[in-house]
Amino acid sequence: MNCKNCSNNLRAKQKFCDECGAKIIQNRLKPKVLAQQVNEHYFSIDNKLLLTFLDLFRKPEVVIVGYINGTRKKYIDVLQYFALSLTLTGIQVFLMSTFFKESTDISSQFINGFNDASTTTDNPFKDFDVNALNNYQGLIYILTVPFSAVGSWLAYYIIGERTYNFTEHLVINLYYSAQIIIITALLTILFLVFGLDYLIISSIVYILTFVYLFYILKRIFKTNFWNTLGRFSLVMAIYIGSFLIIGLITMLIVVIIAVALHK
Repeated sequence: MNCKNCSNNLRAKQKFCDECGAKIIQNRLKPKVLAQQVNEHYFSIDNKLLLTFLDLFRKPEVVIVGYINGTRKKYIDVLQYFALSLTLTGIQVFLMSTFFKESTDISSQFINGFNDASTTTDNPFKDFDVNALNNYQGLIYILTVPFSAVGSWLAYYIIGERTYNFTEHLVINLYYSAQIIIITALLTILFLVFGLDYLIISSIVYILTFVYLFYILKRIFKTNFWNTLGRFSLVMAIYIGSFLIIGLITMLIVVIIAVALHK
């Protein structure tokens, strides 16, 4: 018998391929077999999902640096973990736009203040719809990861800490972002069930994302509090600056196109 993943020759009753490490599937796919696989990967007490989630809090450097250095079996792959977080975001958005639509109607007090800020027709907040923006959360998360990766990579490159290349910084930020997205989605759903204000939830979670990034950088690069704070500040400055630059370039392109079309 050959391995169905890499075609390596296998011994009788071999459970794992000694070439690619894949599990050898002996039985045909049936509901019972499928249920066992789902339980093994997602619901059992020692599954990879739970272990990855917990260890990204307890010892994130083991998960992230281990993956960078080649440890790929103990924890969920970084891209799979990020994809899972986006799936959870989709569930969150669905619940917010259906069962909790009234609770997340942010066009009340806070947004109305912007909407009424000017009586002129050119008020930029006049037609701003935060609820519609929530529908694009998944896309926003995907687009922000490269910016955060550029921020951390360039910041550490500037100070001479070049242990990890850009792709490895991308892995760091993918794991970080996935963990934040999962926590945000879970807390949002949980708090909305109990009727708490969505703006308050968002503000609290937003602050915690920065605290967690600080924690990640401190554990991975093994620096003290003040050194980490300096590096964290530089990362955030580059991150925000890159967003502003891209935003200005995008606005400039839109203006040029609009002017060209009206000529």
